[in-house]
Amino acid sequence: MAKTNISILYEDLEIIVVNKPSGVSVTADRSGVPDIRRLLAERVPPVKDLRLVHRLDKDTSGVLLLAKTLAAQSYYSRCFAMGEIRKVYLAIVRGNPGRDEGFITLPILKDDRVQKVKIDPRKGKKAKTFYKLLLPMGPVSLLAVAPITGRTHQIRVHFASKGFPLVIDPLYGETAPLLLSSFKSRYAPSGKHEELPLMDRMTLHAYQLTLPLGADKTPQPIIAPLDKKFAATIKMLAKHTSESGKDVPDVAKEILDSKPLVLNYVLIGISGENIDQPTMESDSSESST
Repeated sequence: MAKTNISILYEDLEIIVVNKPSGVSVTADRSGVPDIRRLLAERVPPVKDLRLVHRLDKDTSGVLLLAKTLAAQSYYSRCFAMGEIRKVYLAIVRGNPGRDEGFITLPILKDDRVQKVKIDPRKGKKAKTFYKLLLPMGPVSLLAVAPITGRTHQIRVHFASKGFPLVIDPLYGETAPLLLSSFKSRYAPSGKHEELPLMDRMTLHAYQLTLPLGADKTPQPIIAPLDKKFAATIKMLAKHTSESGKDVPDVAKEILDSKPLVLNYVLIGISGENIDQPTMESDSSESST
């Protein structure tokens, strides 16, 4: 098996924060492929019993917090429950939300039989997602997303239900790869080679996690830089859909440089309650946005 590159973004005696690659599960699954904790245990001795505090879907990349002790797991789980930890994702979606920013508050119902969720106003659990349009890029858009609650597949099903699904999402959207020829006028790949996709995996990245750190527990943002393909996709699409067709807009440059994102929103109604967080080490289900 090829070596998996996992960048450590922050580490102290209590926690470790990493940039999880797409395709790596946070819990053991039936494939037998090593999950994130097993991979990290091989790199960060003598810590072998890393504990999940929150989760990311297998195909979602980005910032992931793990605890080294039960006390740290309990503390940071409470922080999530109290809304003291804020998550910001980057998403490339089809179409345009039609407004610069807004909330989606649609109840979500989990169906374990098909490993999917759906919008269900009667039986679903409350869920709330804030989004901000960062950059329209022709037929797709780059959004910054803050899930206020943490329901399973929340971002994915909320966006799909509103008509702007992730560009690539095997469960709630399409699976066709993202090609430059769909955006760049008069672009044609070499006649000798088939066009390689800009991206061929889910277009969702956990970009930023702001959490209390250090002895005084001061909130600090930790940013997971985009992988090469995701970064190249934003750069190419931003460039070829700009007015000049040459310049990359400043907001895209800041993201490519891993600068912090500040989202200003006022919470009304639903707080950052602790939802679908791991409570037992034996729980092997994927539960995230």
